Amino acid sequence: MERLKSLDNLIENLYKLPGVGKKSAERMAYSLLEFSDDDLESIAKALHNLKKNIHFCPTCGMISDIDGCYICDDKTREEGTLMIVSYPKDVMTIEKSNAYHGQYHVLNGELSLSKGMNVDSLNIKSLLKRFEEGKFNEVILATNPTVDGETTSMYLAKLLEQYNVKVTRLAYGLQIGGNLDYVDPLTLSKALEGRHKI
Repeated sequence: MERLKSLDNLIENLYKLPGVGKKSAERMAYSLLEFSDDDLESIAKALHNLKKNIHFCPTCGMISDIDGCYICDDKTREEGTLMIVSYPKDVMTIEKSNAYHGQYHVLNGELSLSKGMNVDSLNIKSLLKRFEEGKFNEVILATNPTVDGETTSMYLAKLLEQYNVKVTRLAYGLQIGGNLDYVDPLTLSKALEGRHKI
């Protein structure tokens, strides 16, 4: 049977999304065929507006649809603490916990040789500019607990030594409700290192 180029093109583009395999991309494409013209136009408009209206905050690197961003503009946030994260979605996750009310800085990536991400690829120049203003007394490094995340955190910790600021790292630990026999050795090792008195 002859391949349908428009359908194949859509499948290939959906397949580019993270976590979407070939079969899922096919299912999505066939589902979209059943959508009304209005719904398809609404999806196309949303995709177009995503790139047109969303930009990075020049101060913190968070995604935003206003000049600056909602977090930098929020005067109720604690100004003396800065949490450095890898990606905008990390900010969203931390905000959902309602446990942190300080400032953020988004690197928009992590140091990674395999992905070609070096120091110049990350949002570090604006980070250093913020430190030159000297308004932070604690920095929390909240990069991912991966090799790339650890490498990035170690680099930043070394870089920030020149400033009079306390640098901390998010603790690693055991999942609430989990069993020790399911914990990988690295997580268990980090949990032991980060133990505290009760």
